[in-house]
Amino acid sequence: MSSSIVKPIYFFDEADGNNRALLGGKGAGLAEMTKLGLPVPPGFIITTDICEKFYEAGKRLPDGLMDEVRKSIKKLEVSTGKKLGDAANPLLVSVRSGAPVSMPGMMDTILNLGLNDQSVEGLARQSKDARFAWDAYRRFIQMFGKIVLGIDDRQFEKEMAGKDLNDEKVLRKVAASFKSLCENTGKKLPDYPYKQLELAIDAVFRSWMGKRAMEYRRQYGITPDMANGTAVTIVAMVFGNTGQDSATGVVFTRDPETGVKRLYGDYLVNAQGEDVVSGKANPSHIDQLPGQMPDVYSQLQQVCEKLENHFNECQDVEFTVERSKLYILQTRTAKMSALASVKTSVDMYHEGLIDKTEALKRIDPEGLEQMLYPRIGPQVKLKPVAAGVAASPGAASGVAVFDVARAEALGRRGEKVILVREDTKPDDVPAFFLSAGILTTRGGKTSHAAVVARGMGKPCIVGCSQIEIDTESCSFAVAGKTIASEGQKITIDGSTGRIYLGEVPTVDPEITSEFKEILQWASEMKAIRIRANADTPESATLARKYGAEGVGLCRTERMFNQHDRIAIFVRMIMAEDDDERRKALAELELLQRSDFRAILKEMQGLPVTIRLLDPPLHEFLPKEEELMMQIFELKSSGGPRTESEMLRREKMLRRVHELSEVNPMLGHRGVRVGLTFPDIYEMQIRAICEAAAGLVKEGVKVEPQIMVPQVAIVNELVAVRHLFESVKREVEHRHKIKLKILFGSMIEVVRSCLVADEIAHVVDFLSFGTNDLTQATFSFSREDAEAKFLPFYLEKTVIPANPFQTIDQKGVGRLMKMTIEMSRKVKRDIEIGICGEHGGDPRSIEFCSAAGLNYVSASSHRIPIAILAAAQSAIRSSKDSRLSRFLSD
Repeated sequence: MSSSIVKPIYFFDEADGNNRALLGGKGAGLAEMTKLGLPVPPGFIITTDICEKFYEAGKRLPDGLMDEVRKSIKKLEVSTGKKLGDAANPLLVSVRSGAPVSMPGMMDTILNLGLNDQSVEGLARQSKDARFAWDAYRRFIQMFGKIVLGIDDRQFEKEMAGKDLNDEKVLRKVAASFKSLCENTGKKLPDYPYKQLELAIDAVFRSWMGKRAMEYRRQYGITPDMANGTAVTIVAMVFGNTGQDSATGVVFTRDPETGVKRLYGDYLVNAQGEDVVSGKANPSHIDQLPGQMPDVYSQLQQVCEKLENHFNECQDVEFTVERSKLYILQTRTAKMSALASVKTSVDMYHEGLIDKTEALKRIDPEGLEQMLYPRIGPQVKLKPVAAGVAASPGAASGVAVFDVARAEALGRRGEKVILVREDTKPDDVPAFFLSAGILTTRGGKTSHAAVVARGMGKPCIVGCSQIEIDTESCSFAVAGKTIASEGQKITIDGSTGRIYLGEVPTVDPEITSEFKEILQWASEMKAIRIRANADTPESATLARKYGAEGVGLCRTERMFNQHDRIAIFVRMIMAEDDDERRKALAELELLQRSDFRAILKEMQGLPVTIRLLDPPLHEFLPKEEELMMQIFELKSSGGPRTESEMLRREKMLRRVHELSEVNPMLGHRGVRVGLTFPDIYEMQIRAICEAAAGLVKEGVKVEPQIMVPQVAIVNELVAVRHLFESVKREVEHRHKIKLKILFGSMIEVVRSCLVADEIAHVVDFLSFGTNDLTQATFSFSREDAEAKFLPFYLEKTVIPANPFQTIDQKGVGRLMKMTIEMSRKVKRDIEIGICGEHGGDPRSIEFCSAAGLNYVSASSHRIPIAILAAAQSAIRSSKDSRLSRFLSD
């Protein structure tokens, strides 16, 4: 070996199970279980350092590695009493991947390595079961052919179709046909076991940069500093396919869907592990194991309890039973639904296994959204067309799509897709990300589809054997009758396993006691306030329910878009004289006053930041093309009534032309409209003041804040402030009360960041509009960028993250920090927050908290996510502070 590599290989009994970065998750788990005295087959780990060396050498195994592997195999032969490639008592091994961060099914595994035409006969004699030996051999050829030689797995499946795999003679013929298949493609299967091993190790390392692994890391934000490559674990094979006293399975120490403390999983008798996780067979539930193998079940319970108490986390355990002897092949932190993650964290705190801080740290904030999505309610009386195994909770509707590539294409276009497959493979994961839900006809709750969907928070049903898929016609049938074809809408309920035709109505989820408890802990721990973006009383009610500490953004223009108001607003825009405009504004003021009153009352004295009109006026008028078409149709139909209607449309078209702009998002909008049409802002300010005055007189505590959008010049603010103070004094005088209403500015124009000190003199608070500030900083149109080039930029790592989802700290973030510093030099205690969609993004929340913002504002459904993310940020900040103090002492 190269002198730069100190130790490339570790046996399980000598490795440090805490060093996941070096050993990978699988290897670290096996090492830790070996030290706990659990029944783990012997084996060794090729470290992640070697994977790095592999890629540094141009995808070539480092010189001398195979010499070290040979030495390790010799040691393994001594401990097992078997010999690799031996015709009498052959040692077989599995070659498996294992990254430092769990990536289930994303990289490659090869089982039964070491078999050839001679050693398979030795295995048959040694095991006294020729059927088992030849079954193991055909499995090895298939896996090696697919993973190492790159042969399409469907060719192997075709060779096996319709054959009785319980018949030894049939299995001999299948193995021979598999070998021929390899040779016919010009890719010979090596007989020499060490050559098999070398190629298998090479293939596992290559799978680190395979499409599905790279896509998984990109989607889950797994960066090189989190995982620098995969380790390779080489383990002596144990067999679950040696007869009816053997089995293989996967078990969770708690229910990964609900979090209930009970064993949950699947197993198959007389099978190998891939049969369970691939979903190609319908397994038995773990509850049935005591009836078949009571002693094994009892041992498994004890193992699971020991593992959970050791790791203090719910474990996902892979096991094999060989001739009634239990072996544990893997343990890792279980991927759970959000519901289960919350319940498990709270329960483990009450069981004394973890503290509150640890409970909060281990919950994925983004995952909480699973608990907030609609589900099919009990009032729905529709009869499901079929039912399968409920594998990942939540309901989803979309068009049925049977092809992975088509699902990806439609998903990228924004279509809601339900991916319908017989079973899924790791190669299908890119389509998972773009699908609303997944439905398979095979597999159990621990199959690939179930585990991946659950981790993604996607509704999923597996093992729905009632439906038969016809891939040629792209349809599925139940009892021989075609039920749904491609493009037809279906609904799946991942909580019950039911499938419905069409789009089924849903109801809001219930908030569990554990969910409330977690939010309470997080609220106590966080250092930054969380407000809501809420434009309606209903949205404000939801925000309060989830723990919002006020409204950080109430968009007044959305109130105008309601059906009964848009006509009045259009009438105001179309008014030909001041009197007509004032009449329309008076009607709008009453409506706005009612809206503001309801939201202020709902928030019970918490701050409510109301943004004055922001969009350009032409957005409220019909599109030019639409009007022209209507005028053409009216001209064609004729008649006196149509004449007057046509004149009205032509007048509106002229107004559209007058208001139209080359670049409206940088044109006549926000404060510019407020200054050139001051009646609009005066109406809105008066409506806010009147709503507040009415509630104050009723004894209701209110805290409205008025915010001006699109400010670039301090004199724009000065003019609006004069208007605000004038209207406020007038209302106070009429009602004989004093109003506490703060006046502030949005910071969403780059120039406003540069003159933040001037702006701070005029306002009581600032709020970053990070959506528009990001557009302005990058000179990106959000809609065009996300539709055209941002996906390419993300795929090619031109940019590390979508800047419209996560704050760009180097550009936008630097402008924000500059603004905060300049404004607080003028007013030390000035309140500063953000109200863009970034307010619900965990990474952005962490940045905002560290930058010293007072609050972030997020959409109502993301309030729990924001609260938890803020708590986790505070925990990390506290830990960093303690570490800094320790290092300085």
